[in-house]
Amino acid sequence: MKFLKSLYIHPNFFKVLALGSACFLLSFWIHWLYPLAWVLVLIISLVACIDLILLYRFKNAFEAKRWLPKKFSNSDDNLVHISLHNRYPIKTWLQVIDELPAQFQKRDFEYRTALKPNETKDFSYTVRPVDRGEYIFGNLNVFVSTGLKIIKRKFTFQEHDTVAVYPSFVQMQKYDFLAISNHLTEFGFKKIRRIGHTQEFEQIKEYVPGNDFRTINWKATAKTGQLMVNQYQDERSQPIYSIIDTGRVMKMPFEGLKLLDYAINASLAFSNVALKKHDKVGLLTFSKNIEAFLPAQDKLTHLNKIMDQLYHIDTQFQDSDFGRLYAQVKRQISHRSMLMLYTNFEHISALKRQLPSLQAIAKKHLLVVIIFENTELEELISTPTQDLNSIYHKTIAEKFSLEKYTMVRELQKHGIQTILTKPENLTVNAINKYLEVKAKGLL
Repeated sequence: MKFLKSLYIHPNFFKVLALGSACFLLSFWIHWLYPLAWVLVLIISLVACIDLILLYRFKNAFEAKRWLPKKFSNSDDNLVHISLHNRYPIKTWLQVIDELPAQFQKRDFEYRTALKPNETKDFSYTVRPVDRGEYIFGNLNVFVSTGLKIIKRKFTFQEHDTVAVYPSFVQMQKYDFLAISNHLTEFGFKKIRRIGHTQEFEQIKEYVPGNDFRTINWKATAKTGQLMVNQYQDERSQPIYSIIDTGRVMKMPFEGLKLLDYAINASLAFSNVALKKHDKVGLLTFSKNIEAFLPAQDKLTHLNKIMDQLYHIDTQFQDSDFGRLYAQVKRQISHRSMLMLYTNFEHISALKRQLPSLQAIAKKHLLVVIIFENTELEELISTPTQDLNSIYHKTIAEKFSLEKYTMVRELQKHGIQTILTKPENLTVNAINKYLEVKAKGLL
């Protein structure tokens, strides 16, 4: 049975066999073709036997290996490496078919090559996932044939390989490098002059030699009978939270990637930059309920917890409860913090319903609301109109686009920082806003 499963007869064999059979049948009608048909069938059968012996004479005559990374980076090109080794003493021709995960919806992967005796060849191809989660690779199939190319022998390797697709760590590493480079403006980052240097009160502690005399707290000293000083933390140690709305509005796709995944990728890159700037970073996700909360910490290892949490996030077909968000922020985030809220509003009425909760959050914290431009509407607006129908569609598109700018003005009128961005520019704009806040000492 194992032999039959690995046996693959080339279609050319059946074509030639059919031709011989046709000649054989014609011999009943044309007597002189009868011997020729038999000769042709015998020659084909002999060649097929020789080809069969060449392919099946050797055990373990071929090796193939698929090399996968431990995890894929979402929305980025990821390399898959395949190694081929020919143990046959003759030159072979190969057809490699890798069974890709169902998420890619690609069923036409094929690679053809030839290998000399005992030759090894490596090749790579790229895949671009647009959803987080587990991706299962199927069989790595290799069809081997000799120079006769009548019969193929099928080899099957690595029946199942699983790789997890995580938020874009490639993008995180990219902006990690850019954040400390001297060429920020080439990549969309703004150079912002630092205005001041501020400190925030942290705690009262006992005086130790070397403390600044200007920080002595005379009231606490009088109460305790010991010299007490105020301890301050520099502004660089401020808590920074990424708050991600996972409601139905974040399921909208742009260029194959959901708004939620744009927000997740930006949050990871932004958190990494903030940690490198010695700030504390935290995470909060919500829709109808609070789904996840990670308190802000300044340890670099905390980024792994954030990445793992972001990996499991998914959108819900529910309206988000901003009132519940306000209650969670009030209860869990006691220190004044910078809150980067990734959400979206398609209508001004939707924003006004949530505005009281946003205003309440902004009274104590520096709230930055991030909403998205509809790039498809922008394309429609820039397209010339040619008939009444296109004029109608363009007018509606301009109305929706204008509402986005109205939302920005409405939020800013209530003292709420706002970012209106195209999805592909989200990460750069979020980091720019963070650098601006830090430079101006707004937090």
